[in-house]
Amino acid sequence: MMAASGPDRSAAVHTSVAGIAKIANPISRVAAHASADLRMLPPLFTTIILVAGAIVLAAIVQRVLGRVIPRQIRTRHPPLDAFISRTRRILFAGLAIILVGSVVPAVPLAPAIRTAVLHVLSAAFIVVLGWAAIMAVDVVSEHQVLRHRDNIQSNVTARRHATQWQVLRRLSHVVIVLLVLASALMVFPAVREYGVSLLASAGAAGLVLGFAARPVLSNLIAGIQLAITQPFRLEDAVIINGQWGWIEEITATYVVVRIWNWQRMIVPLAWLLEQPFQNWTRESSELIGTVRWNVDYTVPVDVLRNKLDEIVRTTPLWDGKVVVLQVTHALATTIELRALVSARNSGEAWDLRCYVREKMIEFLQREYPHALPRQRVEIEGQTPRAPSREKDGALAEAR
Repeated sequence: MMAASGPDRSAAVHTSVAGIAKIANPISRVAAHASADLRMLPPLFTTIILVAGAIVLAAIVQRVLGRVIPRQIRTRHPPLDAFISRTRRILFAGLAIILVGSVVPAVPLAPAIRTAVLHVLSAAFIVVLGWAAIMAVDVVSEHQVLRHRDNIQSNVTARRHATQWQVLRRLSHVVIVLLVLASALMVFPAVREYGVSLLASAGAAGLVLGFAARPVLSNLIAGIQLAITQPFRLEDAVIINGQWGWIEEITATYVVVRIWNWQRMIVPLAWLLEQPFQNWTRESSELIGTVRWNVDYTVPVDVLRNKLDEIVRTTPLWDGKVVVLQVTHALATTIELRALVSARNSGEAWDLRCYVREKMIEFLQREYPHALPRQRVEIEGQTPRAPSREKDGALAEAR
């Protein structure tokens, strides 16, 4: 690529200046007058003074703008207050880029250096805008999720709402980052021309890149499918690949499952949507727990049925809906009893099952120990004969 001539460089400078400096034309004029007044100083000192003045002015403007919005309005609108609090540095960076870009045409620099600096400032301003967009998405999504945070485990609508916003938040982050990177690279002519030539002449390379990015793209598409269909939501109780736990976090490409022993299992989204899994809280968080015992045939079932009803009524874990005791199997030596008890969610259902099992075994040990499982052995054979007199005499001598 040949170097641009003098008029071409001037045109490039004015084009870049139009992208940033025209936002603050008064600052540009003041910087031009200040540069003229400082022409007796070395160029480096003049540049440092003008850039430092722009940064100081940006800090002053940022502080003033932070106090323009009344405190009452910010208190009345929590998302607005959170966005203003989080974007103080972003606002300062944006103002500093604009004001520094306004004084760049007035600094005593070579046209080529001036053009490069303006390109860098333009790319930095695009990055700041993307940063602000990500912060806005985070503030809105967090506000929406916190509206139902108190009853997220027992409310299906709350879990659906939180899942949609978390997935959309992750996908928005990916889209914003891609757009920011593409826009920042397009600021530089060399990179832009290289990208255009690559897309125009390397179709095969594009296919190879697309095939290489297939896992990432498939997970992103799976994230969009998850946000629409929602086969599972945040805090759903699931069994995935034999592991029981709760959906703790949903990102754009994977899911974090909090297993019952507090370990975390990371599952790719694309794989998860292609494999069968159990969702215990798909439509409702209420569950029916199962407890089984093997007892002797002599056990009084009606007494145990009444005792089960008494046990569940003594604990707040039972939701008051289902309590059933049935004989489900008659085996060779024992019978199998199955109790069904309901609870408000999967965690309480597990605790209720353990509580019922413990109390019923304690009751059997105390009141009906003979009803516990036992092995019966019947020995068939000849009637033992009385010992002979010779043997009795031998025994007497031995003694």
